[in-house]
Amino acid sequence: MIDSGEHPSGISRRKFAQLLAVSGSAALLPAAELRALERPRLPIPTAPPSADDSFWTLVRGQFALDDDLTFMNAANLCPSSRPVIESLYQRARDLDRDPSPDTKERLIAQREETRRLLAEYLRVSPEEILLTRNTSEANNTVSSGLALTPGDEVVIFADNHPSNHVAWRDKAKRFGFTVTVVNAVSPHPGPEHYLDQFRKAITPRTRLVAFTHVTSTVGDVFPARELCALARERGALSLVDGAQTFGVLDVDLSQMQPDFYTGSGHKWPCAPRGTGVLYVRRTAHAALSPSIISLYPGSVGISRSHEGIGQRDEPAMIAFGQALRVQLTIGRPAIESHARELAQALIAGLSSMDGVKVWTHPEPARSASIVAFQPGSLDPRKLARALYQNDRITSQVRGGEDRPGLRLSPHLYNTHADVERTLGAVRRYLASGV
Repeated sequence: MIDSGEHPSGISRRKFAQLLAVSGSAALLPAAELRALERPRLPIPTAPPSADDSFWTLVRGQFALDDDLTFMNAANLCPSSRPVIESLYQRARDLDRDPSPDTKERLIAQREETRRLLAEYLRVSPEEILLTRNTSEANNTVSSGLALTPGDEVVIFADNHPSNHVAWRDKAKRFGFTVTVVNAVSPHPGPEHYLDQFRKAITPRTRLVAFTHVTSTVGDVFPARELCALARERGALSLVDGAQTFGVLDVDLSQMQPDFYTGSGHKWPCAPRGTGVLYVRRTAHAALSPSIISLYPGSVGISRSHEGIGQRDEPAMIAFGQALRVQLTIGRPAIESHARELAQALIAGLSSMDGVKVWTHPEPARSASIVAFQPGSLDPRKLARALYQNDRITSQVRGGEDRPGLRLSPHLYNTHADVERTLGAVRRYLASGV
């Protein structure tokens, strides 16, 4: 971890930023990030028992975010912290200065440390971890790797991400198996409703149950542990899409016990783009065939047979490990508690505004750190544009007919002051229009 004013190469932070500005790596660091990297940085803090805004402001200082930006879009794309940016730059520099087999071998060994950290983070073994590029690739590794034939059945949830919904339907057309869909209900009807619906949908022909741990649409939380147990009792495998829980909820796969769990580094873990994870339970290894067979596989367990996809971005994968270290140092329970607390404050504030329809369920057991709402009669796209251009608040537009509006997703770099600023801006536009 890099905590001093000196870069590991021995150059100052100012010189480091200047070198980046004239190198090919400048694409990694916009001007605002270069300015931020010149500022002194304190060590990564560990959350105290009752972390308040002053603590999370210190965490915010680890990021190169513009000072005037309130970023509320973690469910789509997160910034990387400065320790992650520094790790990424250092390894990329090493490789570009000496792209020899020796350098490559050294970086591959460091990549394996990320696998170990992922296993620690998810409370499983390194032999069960595959390093992927994102959740979509991980989900498709499962749907392409299982030997499903006519007569087989897959049960999925209607509000899955396309990589865990459309992909199954497309492959069902090619291979002849059947897809059964469990419908979504809004507002969230409670975990027992979905357990009952999946219980009814699973038949003796069901080979796999695939669902989203937390929906990207409105943040509905699914009873993952119970659904995985249900699938196992019925002789089916389970796939949990963790894109909206990996890096924000304190996920423990040893307790959840899915056969497959997927996640992206570029969302809540605040890791570099192009990084992700696929967990494959040891007992499911034999059921999953590799979709790509090439060079440079991992060194342990299933990575030996399923991770050889040719040249990879080792600097990004190594920096992925640094992102995990940052969260482990701060404390994962504290991160989850803080993100949920901010989401609850947003739900309460938005619910008090006339004309606003909050799609996300207010009960903490049924929602996480995603808040979706319809801003009265305002055009969501115009509101999102005004929030960003006039107030420097980043949100996500949700179009279509299914619970349209805006989505806000606060994270560890946000504070209650950010929530109040966001609520104030929405309230102002509801009164004045956009």
